[in-house]
Amino acid sequence: MPEQTSRGTRAVPVDLRDLPPSAKLVAKTLEYEGESTQSELAESTLLPRRTARYALKELEEKGIVTSRISFMDARKRIYALESSEG
Repeated sequence: MPEQTSRGTRAVPVDLRDLPPSAKLVAKTLEYEGESTQSELAESTLLPRRTARYALKELEEKGIVTSRISFMDARKRIYALESSEG
């Protein structure tokens, strides 16, 4: 995936530029806080749950975020940034 340097310090996927501000905020929150559930992301970002859900859907479609079922509560999904290593 092509990358672009943001402020000369971090590489940001080019696909992120075309996403809505809510998706960018969710991606940055995942970058700094690590894996989170949708509810945790909504709380951390102060976004409405519906907006956080939409942002996560957009990020997953672009391959920027991955999700897995929580072992603690199978009703929840854990979201994380896709690893750029590999």
